[in-house]
Amino acid sequence: MVKKRKQYINRTPCSKGFPHDAGRPSKIGPSTRYDTCTERLSPFGGLLALIKFLDLIDFENVFKHTYRGPTRDPKLGHYRMVMGILMLLFIGFNRLWHFVYIRLDAMVCGVFALERLPAATTFWRYVDSLGINQANCLLRTMAAIRERLWQQCHLKYHKVHVSLDTTVKTLYGEQQGGRKGHNPNNPGKKGYRPVLCFIDETREYLLGKLRKGETLSGEETGRFINDISKYLPGCVKKVLFRADGEFFSWQSVDAAMQNGFDFIIANKRAKPPFDPSVWYQPWKRKSYQYNSVVYRPLGWEKPCRFVAMRIPKEEVASSEQVQWELFDEDRYTYRVFCTSLKGKAHNVVSRYDKRADVENLIAEAKGEGLDAIPSAKFKTNYAYLQIVMLAYNIWRYFKIMAQKSSDLAPTSRHESLQGIEDNTIRIARLKLLLIAAKLVFHDNTDKVKFSLHDTRLPAMQRFLAFIDTARARARPWSDKPLWPLRFSLN
Repeated sequence: MVKKRKQYINRTPCSKGFPHDAGRPSKIGPSTRYDTCTERLSPFGGLLALIKFLDLIDFENVFKHTYRGPTRDPKLGHYRMVMGILMLLFIGFNRLWHFVYIRLDAMVCGVFALERLPAATTFWRYVDSLGINQANCLLRTMAAIRERLWQQCHLKYHKVHVSLDTTVKTLYGEQQGGRKGHNPNNPGKKGYRPVLCFIDETREYLLGKLRKGETLSGEETGRFINDISKYLPGCVKKVLFRADGEFFSWQSVDAAMQNGFDFIIANKRAKPPFDPSVWYQPWKRKSYQYNSVVYRPLGWEKPCRFVAMRIPKEEVASSEQVQWELFDEDRYTYRVFCTSLKGKAHNVVSRYDKRADVENLIAEAKGEGLDAIPSAKFKTNYAYLQIVMLAYNIWRYFKIMAQKSSDLAPTSRHESLQGIEDNTIRIARLKLLLIAAKLVFHDNTDKVKFSLHDTRLPAMQRFLAFIDTARARARPWSDKPLWPLRFSLN
């Protein structure tokens, strides 16, 4: 016997909202009562993941092997003093007196095993004792951490793109080293002119220093390029560095050749003679034209290749009465670059244009504390810049690890950290750090508890489990390194 049924069977749809047993809705009004509790609360619950991450890369051991403290010997020790400043910057405060806001925070005090942090003046006196030697030590610390993070995340770049640029920090006092120079936002005011170098593949800070507010000289750019290879991981064999016209000099080109780097540097002063008959247009719908020539500028020891891109100026309506350009060159806007690369000129220009992201990285670093000037002493500000950039790099590595945890355990888009590596630090701070937590003491153990009602909790729990699993395994840099380490601590 055949039984007939309806063609479409009604099924109970899956709920896309919160579960019904999530709890009774709260009613908050002007007559709501209030009280206190004995548990210690913190808005920075994500610091637990940070502490686990720093233990994974053995940050304390790296710091003690690479850092040489100043003559001032603080009671908490050099590591805890620098760690306190890094914690302040990691949370999002970029001024030392902002310690008053986190001095009694449960998570921060628990990291240092203190009831309360020292006064802000204690940290300021320590920063005031720092100098250029400590800044160089912090660069070595970052280089050692970089190798460990790349080993841990199985990052093995044989060729990296390095972008260099300068920025301006306006001064409003009588700080040492302040000079009047190129300052488009505040013309006529004194400032510093730091130079920064980033790795494009991981968008991390590689090298930099604080400078007086003057334009870079050729000798200075040459010394800076020579230092790039000192801080690269051992797996890197080729480097392509890109810089703007401020780095255009024979000393820069010579330093790149001696280190075996490929380079693309914007032209600032040279006027190479391009053949008018060789201009070509690679795209029909774009009126851009390209050319190249081998030319030796005055004072250079060797000739180099120059590539050019010319863009027609906007055509004026025929109804307007204008004076026509006398020479053919006046009808174009030119972009000229000095390079060691071969191939078509338009491909070289296209590779240089990818350097534009360094402007975003510098702007983000400024918001994280690069614009803060804690002292009137140049050496103190020089060291503080490296502390700020160390905190910036820790955020970069923290996001890379969070991305790895999401890739290994893919879930729904709303419960994962997918794509967090491309988020800015401001957005990542909302996802990974600013999570409410409660510290309780139970079974003779301190425990951190998070709210079940927080939608970020599943992703955070997977991230914590991912770091704990990595901590339980042998470290790749000590067991079977993927490449020879340049900064071995043994």
